This record gives sequence, C-alpha cells and structure tokens, in this order.
Amino acid sequence: MRIAYGIHGYGRGHAMRSLAVLSELNARHDLLVLAGRDAQETLAARFPVEPIPCLRFAYRGGRISAARTLGENAGLLSDIVLGRGVARRVEALLARFRPDVVVSDSEPLVLRAAHRLGIPRIGFDHVGVIAWCRPEAPPKDALQLGRDALAYRLLLGRPERVIVSSFFSAPPRARNVICIPPVLRERVLRATPEDAGHLLVYLNQPKLFTREVLTAIAAAGLPALVYGSGREGMEGAVRFKRFDEASFVDDLARARALLCTAGHQLASEAIHLGKPMLVCPEASAEQRLNARELERLGVARQATVAGLNAGTLRAFLGDLDRHRARLAAAPRDGNARAVELLEALARALAARRSRGQDLNVRSTVRGLRQGERFHAPGDAGSLPAPP
Repeated sequence: MRIAYGIHGYGRGHAMRSLAVLSELNARHDLLVLAGRDAQETLAARFPVEPIPCLRFAYRGGRISAARTLGENAGLLSDIVLGRGVARRVEALLARFRPDVVVSDSEPLVLRAAHRLGIPRIGFDHVGVIAWCRPEAPPKDALQLGRDALAYRLLLGRPERVIVSSFFSAPPRARNVICIPPVLRERVLRATPEDAGHLLVYLNQPKLFTREVLTAIAAAGLPALVYGSGREGMEGAVRFKRFDEASFVDDLARARALLCTAGHQLASEAIHLGKPMLVCPEASAEQRLNARELERLGVARQATVAGLNAGTLRAFLGDLDRHRARLAAAPRDGNARAVELLEALARALAARRSRGQDLNVRSTVRGLRQGERFHAPGDAGSLPAPP
C-alpha cells in the first residue's frame, strides 16, 4: 500500500510516537512522511520528510494564551480552513504521491487535503482521548476539555477511523474509535531499567526553572540530571544537560524517579520503564487531566511549579515503593497492536474506496481479537474494543 503519514510538528512527542510505527510500516509499504519543524528534526535521520508548517502554542506569563496563539497562527489557520496557500501545496504533494490512505498524528493540513481529494483518513494520536472519548474531569476542566475537543474536531475534521493511544482509558464517543495502550519509541523499548540513584528532571519550558524550583531540586537529597533548562554544566549535585535522545532515554532508564511536566508521551515512557513521577502540569486542562490520571493509577504524585519545594520533593522520594508497586500493573506497550490496527484499517478503507462502498467497524476490525479489553489499574470498568 501507499501511505501518507502526517505528523504535528510542535514538540517531540508526536514524532516519537510516530517513529515507533513508521519503521514497521516502512518495511512493507510505500511511505510519504510530512511533518512540521520539531518533528522533522527528530525524524529526518531515519526517513525522508516533506517539511510543512505547524500550529504552535503561544504563552503569556508561563500560561498558554488562547488569544496570542490564535494571533500567531492566524495565517496558517486561514490556509487550513479555506484550503488555500500551504494547504494547496500539501494537496499537490498528496495528489502526486497518490496514497491509498492518510494517517495523521494531530496534523490538520494532511487530513484536510486528504478529505478534499477523497482519500480515506485514519487519526492516530493520544489527543483523541479528549477529542474522541469522554474522560472524567471536574466541571471547570470539563468545560475546557470540551472546548479543546470541539476545536480539535473542527480543525482536523472527522477521520473515517480513529486510534487513540493512551496510558488511561475513557469511553469512546463513536464506534469508529479504538483505544489501545501507549505507543513507545524503539529506543525506550530497548532500554533496560535500573536505579543509578539520580533524579531526572524535565520541564518543557526554560522559564519554569525559577530560582525556587532550582533550589528545590538542589536540596532534594539526590544528584539531579536536568533537561529543558537551556543550560549546560554542573552546579553542586545538579547537572544541566542539552537534549539528546539517546542520552535522555539512558538517563530515564537509569533514574530513581522523575520530576516533569505532565506530557502524555514522557509519562507513558516512564510508566513502561517503571519510574515514579512527580508531575507539575502546565496550565492546561489536558496536562491536568494527565496528572489526575497518573495519580489515579497510583504511579505519580502531582504538584504545581509554584508550590514545588524541597519538602515536596523529599516527601515524594520517600514514597517511591508505593508508586513502584502500582507501576508493575500499569498498561504499557501498545506498539504491536497499533501497527496491526493501522494496516488492517488501511486495507479495509482502501478496499472501500476502490469499490465505492462503506465499511462499518465490525468488518474493518474483524479477526483482530474482538474480545480484547484494555484494563488500567484503578478503572471502574474496562473499555472493550468495538464489537
């Protein structure tokens, strides 16, 4: 088959998840990979990548600013919605490649171009747990998540099939949505967990490393390896490091514990490697949802960046055994299931297109372990795959 694969280029999480399945798909299919800047930098060493622009968040005072984000992305949003400019160029790329199906990891340009060309679409990301499922949240966050889910669906459209990769489950909104455990990059799967006695720190904005946060890290009682600060060098027992994938995964695999923001991909990797987390969610409903679910699983504790101090860190480090016991039962590697589903759904959608017919979810996933259930520790129930 010919598969076009679009990857949202903000941050590295989307690219890392995509890498986990692209190697398998590339061995058996013709691929066209399209990605924005951050993802392109991560993927370029492994695959030829067509560069495309991407939507980016804008901040004010350490918080995501909706007004500033809209303003800074106005031109690209206009092209996406109206199908002009860069959207036309992406459409031309797809028309030349002639894919049987398009897969998108939160990438709207490729999905909308595929829709205009009549190419079947598969959405595959973790954001789908908000956009295509119904996670539990307190009223204020539920409103924000509902707003974000609506914006996501309006921006990306409605793919014919959706795969949600998440460390926690939530009831799906429709029968074309399938939930699987997290998808992890190859380097993480190859890593051997051990305890080298250090605290690994990753905060995704240098501005989060305030004087108070750095003081807390230095006084935690463990040597610390710090990523994301924009600095390099040693200060006492704290070593500041520039980001390098191999070095970071090695440091994560050998960490005693992790202090981080509440990003989905890093949390999934920490769960797989059995690392307790103290998470400081960004000021977003999605990260607060991730933090609550990590606490519910029993694998993490949460704190605010503003409230982080040495006492908070030491209390967390003194409770690691309880978190490790829960980590042993947490959901882990969904890679094989992701590749299996992507190929099966792609074949079925391509067949539908060639015959001019519609296929329901039952025929699409026939034979793919219909009784499979995704159990997460602490769930009130379980989420079955679509019947």
